[in-house]
Amino acid sequence: MAAAATGQHKLPDLPYPYDALEPFISRQIMELHHKKHHQTYVNALNAAEVAYAKASTPKERIALQQALKFNGGGHINHSLFWVNLAPAASEGKGSGGALKDGPLKSAIIETFGSFDSFKKEFNTTTAGIQGSGWGWLGVNPQTKRLEITTTANQDPLLTHAPVIGVDVWEHAFYLQYLNVKADYLNAIWNVINFDEAEKRYLEAVGK
Repeated sequence: MAAAATGQHKLPDLPYPYDALEPFISRQIMELHHKKHHQTYVNALNAAEVAYAKASTPKERIALQQALKFNGGGHINHSLFWVNLAPAASEGKGSGGALKDGPLKSAIIETFGSFDSFKKEFNTTTAGIQGSGWGWLGVNPQTKRLEITTTANQDPLLTHAPVIGVDVWEHAFYLQYLNVKADYLNAIWNVINFDEAEKRYLEAVGK
């Protein structure tokens, strides 16, 4: 999350073209999600920070705290989400969806029994979110083990070190998958950037 000073957060560029994740995530969704939804969080966060800096009473500052939390979380989560995705290896476009042999794959198999079991548990847990939110694979800072968890709305993941985050707000999938969230969750594994996820995992476990 870039912030040179209060109110100076900026929308990060995507590390790939808007159509690079097709057919699993459409160009239309990516453009709207990045240029409209994420930009709105950035704009609102900047406005809230400026207003907070100008606030002269505790009551004014308290009134702005929810806007700071919601839009700040939206900016943090989406900035992580974009680099958590990559063009699909199955389409010959990139490395997305390819979990290579290494520390992350070993940890997933050790924790969940198999990669397929992990995906099934992640999708079941994430599909169970009531309303809007995020599904996460994170490292428990006490045990250094992988765990699946969720956050509501745009709350960032604070209890774990995030390894993989999946946006399950309707704006992330509805134009393509309508109300069938399960189809979106099955498809997104084809474009998960496991190279990036492994870097986060190694940082979290101190390797």
